[in-house]
Amino acid sequence: MNPSLLAGSIGIVAVIILIIGIVSAGGEQREIKERLGRFVESGRAAPAQVGPVKPSTPVADALNKFLTGRAFAENISTQLARADVKLTVGEYMALSLIAILGGGVIAYLISSRSLPFALVGILGGYLAPGLYVNTMQGRRLKLFNDQLGDTINLLVNGLRTGFSVLQAMEAVARELPQPVAGEFNRVVKEVQLGLTLEQALQNMLRRVKSEDLDLVVTAINVQREVGGNLAEILDVISHTIRERVRIKGEIGVLTAQGMITGYVISGLPLALLAILYLINREYVERLWTTPGPCGWTMLIAGAILIVSGFLIIQKIVRIEV
Repeated sequence: MNPSLLAGSIGIVAVIILIIGIVSAGGEQREIKERLGRFVESGRAAPAQVGPVKPSTPVADALNKFLTGRAFAENISTQLARADVKLTVGEYMALSLIAILGGGVIAYLISSRSLPFALVGILGGYLAPGLYVNTMQGRRLKLFNDQLGDTINLLVNGLRTGFSVLQAMEAVARELPQPVAGEFNRVVKEVQLGLTLEQALQNMLRRVKSEDLDLVVTAINVQREVGGNLAEILDVISHTIRERVRIKGEIGVLTAQGMITGYVISGLPLALLAILYLINREYVERLWTTPGPCGWTMLIAGAILIVSGFLIIQKIVRIEV
C-alpha cells in the first residue's frame, strides 16, 4: 500500500476517534448543566459558565479553566447556546483545533504533499465549526419563529381562561414541540430556581435572537410594570408575526433561485481550480511559480471578483421584512 495513503487513513481514523471521544465525554454532566441554567448573583443572572460541572476530558477541562471569564469565550458560549449545540467552550475549541490540524493533514496527503492545498485544508478546518454553528443557529431560529405564532395563541388562550403568565408558559412547554417547548420549559425552571420572570425571559432572548420574540418579551415586561390586557396585546402581536412569516415564506420562494445561483457561480471557479490542480499540477502552479506579478495578480483579482459578486448577489436576494 502507498505509504502516503496509509498515513492519511491512519490520520483520518485518529481524528474521528478524538472527535468522538471529546464529544461523548461528560454527557451526564451536560444534562445537569442544561437543567440548572444560570443562578442568581446579586439580584441578576450570573454569566454563562464556560466549563462543565465536572471535567469531561483533561484537554477540555484545561481549556475551560483557561477560557473562563474571557470575553470571546462568553461570545462563543452564547453562539453555542443559540445553536443548541451541546458543547462547552473548551470542547468547541478542542474540536476546532482538531478540525484545523486534520483538515491541513488530509489536504496535504490527498494533494501529494502540496503546501497550497494544505493551507486550503487548514482554512477549511478553521471555518467548518463556525459554519456548522451558524447553520444550526439559522435552522433553529427559523423553526422557532415558525412556531411562535402558535405559541402566542396558546399563551393568549391560557391567559383568557384565567392562567397566570407562568402557568400559560407551562402549558406551552407541555403542548408544543421543540425548540419552543424546551425554551419555555427552561424559563419556568429558572423562575422556580429563584430568577425573576424578567431575568428568565432575558435569558431566553439571549439564547434565541429573534425580533418577534423580543416583541413578546417586551409586551410581557411592560404589562407587568404598568398593567393592561396582556391577552389582547399578544393577540395583535400574533397576527403581526403570522403575516411576517407568510411574507418571508413567499419572498424565500421567489429568491431561492437567486441564492442558489450565487453559491454555484461563486463555488464553480474554486472547484474548477482544485480539479485542474489535481489533474495537472504543473499547469496550475505557473500562476504562482512563474516570475513576475502576473500570476498573483490574476489570483488576487479573481478572488476579489468572486467575493464581491457573491456579496452583491446576497445583498440583492436578501429582503428584510
